[in-house]
Amino acid sequence: MRIDILTLFPQMCDAVMSESIIGRAREKGKVEINFHQIRDFAINKHGQIDDTPYGGGAGMLMLAQPIYDCFEKVCNETGTRPHFIYMSPCGKTLTQERIKELSEYSNIAILCGRYEGVDQRVLDELVDEEISIGDYVVTGGELPAMILADGISRMLPGVLSAPEGFMGESHYSSLLEHPQYTKPPVWHGVEVPEVLTTGHHANIRKWQRERSIERTLERRPDLLENAQLDKKEKEFLEQLKAKD
Repeated sequence: MRIDILTLFPQMCDAVMSESIIGRAREKGKVEINFHQIRDFAINKHGQIDDTPYGGGAGMLMLAQPIYDCFEKVCNETGTRPHFIYMSPCGKTLTQERIKELSEYSNIAILCGRYEGVDQRVLDELVDEEISIGDYVVTGGELPAMILADGISRMLPGVLSAPEGFMGESHYSSLLEHPQYTKPPVWHGVEVPEVLTTGHHANIRKWQRERSIERTLERRPDLLENAQLDKKEKEFLEQLKAKD
């Protein structure tokens, strides 16, 4: 898979995406992530890529033409038109399900906005979807873009050591992840749950699923609408609800 990030801060993005699991995946060719400097396509020798908004208001808007030209360069490099995403507080909130869907694409481009945003006309002409990472605002689209690229990359074959690396995690199956423990067996007077030390895989799995259901009901009950539960798990959920 190829991911192209259009940004005013390519070095910042490259530094982060060159570390840890994603960095190793890039080195091994499991995912290709490229960074493109929008300022290289500035409209004049002063490197201008923004201007004041029509109608007034605070701040500056990113110009349409530099973004258009930068995206055109990406299209020429890939020989195709990547699925183009704009990271925006106005977009649909990112979910694990959408990350799974996006991981099926072969080419994705991500636009990072800055200042007060981007000229609407370039969004209308080029962007396929807008994505938000939550109901809050940060200083630019770089951090959201890296979150999206990281989430997608780790779903790709060979990036994690095994599919189990993400299949049991929070949100993957519309359940929050169960509590986890490591050595020592007793810490500050609290023991690791006995079932986890028995080596009985079926009982451990049952305990983990029940704790996931319990935690999801307590913290994110909205997720349970899409959770895939078997008959016994549904009965366990109803028992938990009856206690409230």
